Amino acid sequence: MSEIYHILNRGIDKRKIFLDKQDYFRFIHDLFEFNDQNILNTTFRDFQKNVQKNSMYDVRRRAPRKLLANVHAFCLMPNHYHLLISPQIENGVSRFMHKIGTGYVKYFNQKYNRKGTIFESKYKSILISEEPHFYHLPYYIHFNPLDLKLKFKTWRDGILKDCKKAIEYLNNYRWSSHLDYLGKKNFPSVINKTFLTDVFGGVEEYKKSIEQRLKDLELGEIEKVLLE
Repeated sequence: MSEIYHILNRGIDKRKIFLDKQDYFRFIHDLFEFNDQNILNTTFRDFQKNVQKNSMYDVRRRAPRKLLANVHAFCLMPNHYHLLISPQIENGVSRFMHKIGTGYVKYFNQKYNRKGTIFESKYKSILISEEPHFYHLPYYIHFNPLDLKLKFKTWRDGILKDCKKAIEYLNNYRWSSHLDYLGKKNFPSVINKTFLTDVFGGVEEYKKSIEQRLKDLELGEIEKVLLE
């Protein structure tokens, strides 16, 4: 298994860092735009132009990127985010995350006319050194949106009364890589699906494993390495 990291961060005092759809789009835009050795930063105005042109994810309209890291999975929640990434070059993860953090804070402060950081600390980075942890992580990341619905919150305690409804909810949550692994084109240019697709065994196997894991909710291994 290559070097791979679980990256996470949350809003200061657990405040929301995504207040509307545009904020989610901006962060995902940054996951694509800043994952390039040649790109330093983009302004709020640049972002608005890209949104209007719908061009931020269209790799056909730009020169090939020189990646800093591979983004294998992600999930954005109102007050925090999770990433599963691996470096493509030396210090690729730290360079990438520095641009993500500073770029999004500048955007957020400009949009909401505020100053200071929006994150509680520097991002947390966990090197995944054991295979069992790695095999749990993508599912854990994709299951996070269940926290947003009261009837699903007990999933962390190993209790989920309506697995079918939980899957329907996850399948309608746009701000993660889950939909892309289901074979739907959500944000296909942001993530590198090859590695995890091999692990999952393809779309149909991924669907089956999601259902099985929600029924089993075997969280013991992953909870040991989380820094939340």
